[in-house]
Amino acid sequence: SFQGGKFFWKWPRKWPYPIHIHFGDTVHQPTDVYEVRQAVQDLGAIAVEQRTQQLTQLTRDFIRYAKKKKFRSKIADSLGGDLSGGQLLMRSLILRKLLRREVLDADEQFVGLLLPPSTGPVVVNMALALDRRVAVNLNYTLSAEVLNACTQQCGIRRILTSRKVMEKMNFDLEAEIVYLEDLREKIKLTDKLAGVSGTYLMPAALLDRLLGLNKIQSDDILTVIFTSGSTGTPKGVMLTHGNIGSNIEAIDQVIKLKASDVVLGVLPFFHSFGFTITLWTVMTTSVKGAYHFNPLDAKQVGKLSEKHDGTILLATPTFLRSYLRRCTPEQFAKLDVVVTGAEKLPIDLADSFEEKFGLRPVEGYGATELSPLATVNIPPSRSGGNFQVDCKDGTVGRPIPGVVAKVTDLDSGEELGANESGMLWIKGANVMKGYYGRDDLTAEAIQDGWYQTGDVALIDDDGFVQITGRMSRFSKIGGEMIPHIQIEETLNSLITSGEEKELMAAVTAVPDVKKGERLIILHKTLQQPIEELRQQLSQKGLPNIYIPSPDSFFEVSDLPILGTGKLDLAAIKQMAADLTENPHD
Repeated sequence: SFQGGKFFWKWPRKWPYPIHIHFGDTVHQPTDVYEVRQAVQDLGAIAVEQRTQQLTQLTRDFIRYAKKKKFRSKIADSLGGDLSGGQLLMRSLILRKLLRREVLDADEQFVGLLLPPSTGPVVVNMALALDRRVAVNLNYTLSAEVLNACTQQCGIRRILTSRKVMEKMNFDLEAEIVYLEDLREKIKLTDKLAGVSGTYLMPAALLDRLLGLNKIQSDDILTVIFTSGSTGTPKGVMLTHGNIGSNIEAIDQVIKLKASDVVLGVLPFFHSFGFTITLWTVMTTSVKGAYHFNPLDAKQVGKLSEKHDGTILLATPTFLRSYLRRCTPEQFAKLDVVVTGAEKLPIDLADSFEEKFGLRPVEGYGATELSPLATVNIPPSRSGGNFQVDCKDGTVGRPIPGVVAKVTDLDSGEELGANESGMLWIKGANVMKGYYGRDDLTAEAIQDGWYQTGDVALIDDDGFVQITGRMSRFSKIGGEMIPHIQIEETLNSLITSGEEKELMAAVTAVPDVKKGERLIILHKTLQQPIEELRQQLSQKGLPNIYIPSPDSFFEVSDLPILGTGKLDLAAIKQMAADLTENPHD
């Protein structure tokens, strides 16, 4: 293969190298390329799922890549931390022994973590994985009430954190709090010797067996990640070793990761993209990770990138707006790949970012339930250079290897063809094991291996997926489905702002006796009259039913944003309900 940018002068990943051949059903008299592509992708998803069941070995890969970079920097952070692969593995092994002896019960499977991304939390996650426990990185931007509900769902007895985090957040949590700083004085000489021996003296295969890592199955749970809660109470998504492993393998194929790559880890580990890409992809490939605990702290992100020659950045458009204003071209000089998700990437934001930093962000698509990546545009710098188009503005790209997408009619459920908009479904080895303790919700979300995304989309002639809306972001008014996102995007493009590219308005709805629902606009301070905006919406071609009445516009000081960078839709809906009930408050 051409993996790593070369055909020769490289060691095979396995010897002998396994080859799998799969045959699908005959495609009888296909009418177009779309039908053939769907059949090939469907077979590819089946092939990857079967292969993943046999080959997934994340924790063992971590040991090997840590040993490979034994004396070279593997992870660093904005606080000055910098660990070689050897130091990372050694500390993980020492902490594993310490937690087993001093903190965790033998039958304690799920362990909570309340830690922002830096070198320390990476070590904690790896220590738990090496002990074959399930690390549950909790969302520290949520309320104590919601966090307690999350820990109760998983039966979490203990939460690993630091005093600094708890002093800042001031949480009243029901689970036992374990301060990692207090464990330092309990480290014994035997712990250190075991860590040194496992890292620098013991062969990787022997270490695997001593830790029992050879017993891990593809279907074993690696983590539980709680959904963002943007539309309600978070659900615990069970992601297996096979889920995460298949996603990493696909990412490596499409992005063509290099040993010289440095991933800027600004996404929290409670975010599925942060967990899979900035944590586990760094751990199980040759790339380096550089971490900062606040993705909106643009100045520090810029400094981190410049210091460690960051080449890969994963962010939301909300975060990119901040970097566009506060980072310099010199700080992002080595940046080679920028992929956005969680919300639509506006074309004007991509244009402005490219103009300032010399590279164009591309958009991907995923969900916590999909481990998380499902589709992505190939960044121009990593393009295969063949005859195929591999990047299209306004789309979220094609399905990644081993994943297949389809679109069905919203009413009949019948599968649709190219360029027809309907419900988006995803199938592949990346589809979650299920929602923890909620078989009923799992059965609703996954049908015959297909995950119902809740997003409305179309697949074009070239196989690119275009998200056109979300079922939860539609209002049924007068019998017609009204898309919030279309109105929101058009409105934000019309509003002028002192803060360049800042999100100025959000669309939601409240119940209405006459029409079923009423559209509500929450906006920051406007520079133009509301009536003028309504006229401009009409001039942009929006039907009258899409245009809210003048008394449906409400000014707010700020729009609530989740820690993941998404709009907090539940909070926005509640704000709208409060404002319409008490409009003069």
